[in-house]
Amino acid sequence: MTVAFRKIRTYFCGLDLLRISLLHIKPIIMNLSKISVFDHNTPRWIVFLIDLFIGLASISAAYLLRFNFNIESVNLSSAKLVIPLVLILRATSFLIGGTYAGIVRYTSAKDAERIFVVISAGSLILVLANGFSYYLQNGAFFIPFSILIIEYISMVFLMTSSRIIFKAIYFRYITYSKIRENILIYGSDEFGIMAKHALDSGKEVNSTIVGFVDHNNKKVGSKLENIRIYGPHDLERLLEKQEIDKVIIAKKDLSVDERQDIIEKCLNKNVKVWEVPKFESWVNGELSVKQIRAIKIEDLLEREPIKLDWDEIDSQVGGKTVLVTGAAGSIGSEMVRQVARFRPKCIILFDQAESPLYDLELSLKEELNFYNFEIVIGDVRDLERTRKMFDVFKPQLVYHAAAYKHVPMMENNPSEAIKTNVFGTKNIADLSLEYGVERFVMVSTDKAVNPTNVMGASKRIAEIYTQSMNFPGGQTHFITTRFGNVLGSNGSVIPRFKAQIQKGGPLTVTHPDITRYFMTIPEACQLVMQAGAIGKGGKIFIFDMGRSVKIVDLAYKMIKLSGLKVGVDVNVQFTGLRPGEKLYEELLNVKENTVPTKHPRIMIAKVRSYEREEVEVLIDHFHELLEENDNFKIVAHMKAVVPEFKSMNSIYEQLDAKIIRKKEKLGVIDLTEIKEMLR
Repeated sequence: MTVAFRKIRTYFCGLDLLRISLLHIKPIIMNLSKISVFDHNTPRWIVFLIDLFIGLASISAAYLLRFNFNIESVNLSSAKLVIPLVLILRATSFLIGGTYAGIVRYTSAKDAERIFVVISAGSLILVLANGFSYYLQNGAFFIPFSILIIEYISMVFLMTSSRIIFKAIYFRYITYSKIRENILIYGSDEFGIMAKHALDSGKEVNSTIVGFVDHNNKKVGSKLENIRIYGPHDLERLLEKQEIDKVIIAKKDLSVDERQDIIEKCLNKNVKVWEVPKFESWVNGELSVKQIRAIKIEDLLEREPIKLDWDEIDSQVGGKTVLVTGAAGSIGSEMVRQVARFRPKCIILFDQAESPLYDLELSLKEELNFYNFEIVIGDVRDLERTRKMFDVFKPQLVYHAAAYKHVPMMENNPSEAIKTNVFGTKNIADLSLEYGVERFVMVSTDKAVNPTNVMGASKRIAEIYTQSMNFPGGQTHFITTRFGNVLGSNGSVIPRFKAQIQKGGPLTVTHPDITRYFMTIPEACQLVMQAGAIGKGGKIFIFDMGRSVKIVDLAYKMIKLSGLKVGVDVNVQFTGLRPGEKLYEELLNVKENTVPTKHPRIMIAKVRSYEREEVEVLIDHFHELLEENDNFKIVAHMKAVVPEFKSMNSIYEQLDAKIIRKKEKLGVIDLTEIKEMLR
C-alpha cells in the first residue's frame, strides 16, 4: 500500500508541476483557442507565443526527465524561479534572433539554421550564468547541467520539427484542393537540388516534384531526397504518362543543342519549360523561386557563345573616345554597353530620341556603374550639329548605327531613306575623315545584298560611299559590317508577336514559307566590335547567321512558350507579303562570294570597288531629286546606283520592267545609260 500510495502521490505532484508551469501561459492558451492558424499567414506574435509554449514544455519536461518523474526530488521553489527566468531568456533571444519572423508553412533550411543558432546562443548564456552561480553558491549549481542539456535538445528538436510538420500538413492537406503543378527537374546536381529546395520553400508555387532527369547513368534509377532519378531517354515517356505541367532545366553543363532538344520535346507535348539562371545571378549564393524563369523565344535561337579576341578589341577601344550614333536604338544602346566593358576614355551617345537616351543614361549608371559618357541630342542629317560634336569631343573611334530600318515604311518614304541612311552616313563618314578618326565602323544589313526594297538599297548606297572613302595611306579605316535580323530589336517580329499574344491573337505572319536569319543583339554587337578590331579599310564584313528560321514556326513556338495552344487559344493568320519584302533573305556566308578571316564567324564579302569621285557624282544627284520630291525619280536613281536593286511586291517594279525592255532593245548598257534612261 505504501509503495502504491507513493506512486500515486508522485503522479499528482508531477501534475502539480505542470499546473505551476501552465499558470504562466494561461492567457496564451485562451488567445490561441480563438485563432485559426490556417487563415492567411499566421501573425508573428502567434508564432512567438507558440515558441514560448515550446520553451515552457521543454524546461518542464527537462525537470521531469532529469528526476525520472520523481517529483519529491524536485526543488519546487527553485523550479518556480528557474522556469520564468529561462522563458524570459528564450523570449529575448527569439526577439533578437527573429525566429518568429518566417512564414511557418514555407520553412526552409535557412530558418532551421536560424533556430539552431538562436537556441544555442541562449543555452550558452544559461551555461555561463550557471557557472557563475556555482562560484557564488560555494559549489552549488543554480540549474543542474543535465536539465540544461535536455532543455536545449528539446528546444532544437521541437521548434524545428513543429515547423516541418506544419509545413508538411499544410501542403499535403490544407492546399490539397488548390491547383497543383507536376514538375520535372532536368538535372540532379547542385543546381537541381537548389531548384527543388527553392520550390519547396517558395510561397509563390504549389507544386509536386515528380522526378529528376540526368545524363549520368550512375545516378539513373536511384533516388535523391526520396525522388526518383530518370535518364534522358525517359523524358518523352514522362511528359506523356505523368501529366507533367512544367519542366525546369537545372543543369549547368548542357550544350546548346542538348538544351534545345529538351525544349523542343517539351513544347511538342505542350509542357511549359523554365530554367535556373546562372549562378552569378543568385542572391548571396542562394536560389530563389522568383529567379527561376520561363524559357524565352530568344533561348530557342541561341547558338554556342562567340569566342572573341578580347585583347584585340581592348587595344582598339580601351582608353579612347568612342562615338556611337543611333545610341538610343536597339543596336546602338547595346553597342554602348559592350564598349563600356573595355574602359574607354569616353563614350559619346548621339541620337535624336530623348526619352530612350535618358533610359540608357540610367542603365549605364545604375546597372553598369559607368559614368564616362556624354549625351548629345541631334540628327545625323544635321551637318552643323554633327560637326560641332566632332569639334568638341574629337572621337577616335566611330560606330555608326543610326539608320531607318523598317522596310514598308521606307518603301513609302524613299526620300527619308536617302536623307538618313545615305546623307546621314555621308555626314558622319566625311567628318570622320576630316577629324582623323582611326576607325569608322558602319552597321549595315543583309537586306543590302541584292536589295528588293528601298531600305536595303539605301543601305547599299551607304556601303558604297563608305567603301569609296578608304584609300591607301589614309588615316581613317572605313569598315562595314552586315548581319541579318536581330532578336528583340525595336519593331522586330518577336516584340510584335509578344504583344499579339497578350491581346489574345491572332499572330500575323505575311507568308507560310517566309524565312529569316536571326542573331541576338549582344551577339551582333560583339561581332561588330571584333570586325572593327581586325578589319582593314574598305572591307565589308559579314557574319555567320546560322540556320534560317521559318517565321510561322517562330510564331507557333512563342504561343507554346506562353503556355497556350495553337488554334485553340491563339490563332496564326497569314496577311500576304508587304511591299519590298523578300520570301527568303540572301545567305551571307556563301563561300563563292566571301573570303574567310581569322575569326570563324566573320567573313569578308567579295564586292565591286568604287572610285570616290564617281560615287560622289551619283550621290550628289539625289539633292536635286529630293527637291523635286518625286518618289519614282528617287527610286529610279537608286536603281541606277545599285543595278542589282530589283523591286519586289512594290509599285516600283514598273521601273525594273522599263530597264528590262531597254536592255532587250539596246543590249548590255552601262551605269550612265541606266541613269539617263530613268530620268
